[in-house]
Amino acid sequence: MARKRKKYSNLKWILLSVLFVLLVAGALFGYHFYSYIYGRNVKLETETTDFYIQTGWDFEKVTEALQEKNIIKNEQSFIWVATRKNYTNKVRSGKYTIRNHWSNSELIDLLRAGKQTPVKVTFHNISRLTQLAGLVSEQIEADSTKLISAFLDENWMRDHKLNSQTMQAIFIPNTYEVYWNITAEQFVKRMYQEYQHFWSVANQNKAEAVGLTPLQVSTLASIVEAETKKRDEMPKVAGLYINRLAIGMRLQSDPTVVFALNRPGIHRVYFDDLKIQSPYNTYIHSGLPPGPIGFPGTSALNAVLNPFKSNYIYMCAKPDYSGYHNFASSYSAHQRNAATYRAFLRKEGIR
Repeated sequence: MARKRKKYSNLKWILLSVLFVLLVAGALFGYHFYSYIYGRNVKLETETTDFYIQTGWDFEKVTEALQEKNIIKNEQSFIWVATRKNYTNKVRSGKYTIRNHWSNSELIDLLRAGKQTPVKVTFHNISRLTQLAGLVSEQIEADSTKLISAFLDENWMRDHKLNSQTMQAIFIPNTYEVYWNITAEQFVKRMYQEYQHFWSVANQNKAEAVGLTPLQVSTLASIVEAETKKRDEMPKVAGLYINRLAIGMRLQSDPTVVFALNRPGIHRVYFDDLKIQSPYNTYIHSGLPPGPIGFPGTSALNAVLNPFKSNYIYMCAKPDYSGYHNFASSYSAHQRNAATYRAFLRKEGIR
């Protein structure tokens, strides 16, 4: 009897030992399984980092890039979780903001859902579409070649009653929030939507009141903005040029010559420059040039739509460094202003 009880007791301890081993093994397996999915596999040196997935990348390339940038510390666990969440077949391009100490599950959920972080595209102080393409290409995925091709797509321009000379009008300088992987064609569409938004019925009516079409307003606004950087002076300059247009007087704007010469940044136009044969040269051609000489902002556009009412048809830089101008209604008054300015330049030793 005692022998049976001892045998039973030994069997009991054996079973308990086996059960304990199984429980420990199960716990270890469970922990290993849990850490694969929910462990902190993202280890960054900063709180967040931006990760870019280019169009056309496959899962292998994404994993490789994550490893190269030291975003994930365990590639095997990342692949294991991604496979079970079916991310391997759902790679989406874009810019993603990844947080430190994320798990594989959190990281893969973000990438699989395509939850991108928008980028802000800003452009200003440029004069040509090629410059715009180069600047924007630094802020989104599309390169400058694709952008300039989309900007000058003949079918698109024809459908929207534009051409290579007036196309610049639809790009109004500002800061726009878009997704990094926006295509060149989508970017043009977005800019056209912004252009249409500006040209509300109210603004179209204002353009008609000053005797201009929306495209002509953009062209004149680009000249106004090139002539003065002072927003409070823009309506005066706009009014002056509208007065010239009304009486058939040539605009004679130096910035149009600079654009025709394609020498941005020059600070002085010489008499020989005024003879350049170009439809943009307002010294030899009456009326407005065939399109904008830049990308006018809303301040210049609104200045043309709301010009200062006057009889001014002449302007000359003030004899100081303020950046403002003296305005005149007669040539004799303008000559006096010009003489005063030349005397100022001589005094300052400026040639």
